[in-house]
Amino acid sequence: MSVVVSTQPVSLPPVDGSVAEFATAFREWLADNAAVLEPHRHPLPGTMAEVFAHEQRLRRLLWDAGWTRSGWPPECGGLGGDPLLRGVVLEELAAAGYSIPESCGLAEIIGPTILHFAPARHGELAAMLRGDELWCQGFSEPEAGSDLASLRTRATRDGDRWILNGQKIWTSRGHIARRILLLARTGTPESRHRGLSMFLVDLQTPGITVRPIPCADGREALSEVFFSDAAIPADALVGEVDGGWAVAMYLLQFERGNFAWQRQAWLRSRLVAALNEPDADADAAAEAVGEAYLNLLALRATSLDTLRRLVAGEQLGPAISVVKVLLSTTDKAVLDAARALMWPRLEIGDEPGTGVWRQEWWFSRMASVLGGTVEVQRDIIANRVLALPKE
Repeated sequence: MSVVVSTQPVSLPPVDGSVAEFATAFREWLADNAAVLEPHRHPLPGTMAEVFAHEQRLRRLLWDAGWTRSGWPPECGGLGGDPLLRGVVLEELAAAGYSIPESCGLAEIIGPTILHFAPARHGELAAMLRGDELWCQGFSEPEAGSDLASLRTRATRDGDRWILNGQKIWTSRGHIARRILLLARTGTPESRHRGLSMFLVDLQTPGITVRPIPCADGREALSEVFFSDAAIPADALVGEVDGGWAVAMYLLQFERGNFAWQRQAWLRSRLVAALNEPDADADAAAEAVGEAYLNLLALRATSLDTLRRLVAGEQLGPAISVVKVLLSTTDKAVLDAARALMWPRLEIGDEPGTGVWRQEWWFSRMASVLGGTVEVQRDIIANRVLALPKE
């Protein structure tokens, strides 16, 4: 059955107006298109491939209507306007009770990085931004997680191409991704962070093998990626040769800004959903709910400040590690509150929807490891922000 959706509620989204006007127009569009958006009110259980396929429809609806094109420049298919508009869409989407597509997160991290460091690749971004392709990032390795400067995956120049050899691990959604933003060594091992380069690589390149990793939440959310004499073109380079560390540090700012803002909006909607569950015992779970709410307020305020500074073009320093710690803490606190509210159903129930809650709780256990472990982030805060004594 074909569905007709109103794609131009106000000609196109008012990207040149105020953020408040944009938010109002988007709320009106959501109300006008409630019927076609209804399937996206609840998280979908299933494999990562099934979830991504479900998300693609919502992302294409939002893109075709112009909402998620807002805040992106025309060279990548956008409509221009304040980058904060992208945050408004995700915030209002969650507030209206819809699921924020998980695949939006990496788009908000990788997209600004490609825009800044790879002008020749801007036209390729549209496929990811509208949801046609999933891209991922390849940083961690079996012996180089939070210590990226020690990574061993190597890119060797061979005429007009680069030859890749090595392995990445814990790559989010790597087995369903089309491209990977890859950090590889182009200098000597002793050069540490000064000998790294960044590449945008097609995962269908011969010599690349992707192996999904089953996780405790029942899904294959992570992957291993193996490179065996994989030849990629010279223009796969993002930024400068041996300048990959600068690209990676630039990218991480958006993980602490755009992604954190998106995640807090989603977490807030999930806390509200848990409180509205028919069997939710708010009195028994009052302490857990209160802790989750306070964490959400702190994360919201901090990620909004980070987002505004990024939009203003500021280069953020080590203090953004605070956002990562808050993000990890809040993720766990909200899902712990959901578990307390639905005790013991979340553990042992088989009612419709319970499996999704259980899946989300298990995934939250990884929050303190993904994107840089909390222990490392606290060390950065202690050493580089607070200048505490080493001992």
